[in-house]
Amino acid sequence: MKIMERTNNMGTLNYKGYIGSVNYSVEDDCLYGRVMGLPKNITIIYEGESIKDLRTDFENAIDNYLNSCEEKGIAPQKTYSGHLNVSIPIDLHIKIAMLAMQNGESINSFVRNSLEDSVKVQMQ
Repeated sequence: MKIMERTNNMGTLNYKGYIGSVNYSVEDDCLYGRVMGLPKNITIIYEGESIKDLRTDFENAIDNYLNSCEEKGIAPQKTYSGHLNVSIPIDLHIKIAMLAMQNGESINSFVRNSLEDSVKVQMQ
């Protein structure tokens, strides 16, 4: 399948802890997607003519990946580990550290709470 640059992201699919994109290819007149958040060396793609077909192919792709890992005796990679490394300017780092200390919490806790608050506002 040749994927055109003109595609529309239409949402996500979720299955067994994996998150996949839902896209539409104008050129191929089909839906397609890719499991998001996996390491660069692992690519899981799927396609379908309808959302039902896409979901079925997505779930089959996940099951095939998990079965392949089990047969090889390796642990499957999960999407989005919950660890996020972000580079920030030193002055922002200092401000965050000072605010965290004033609030009696760790920098990690302060940043997590700040991100949660920001996401809540943006998701409304």
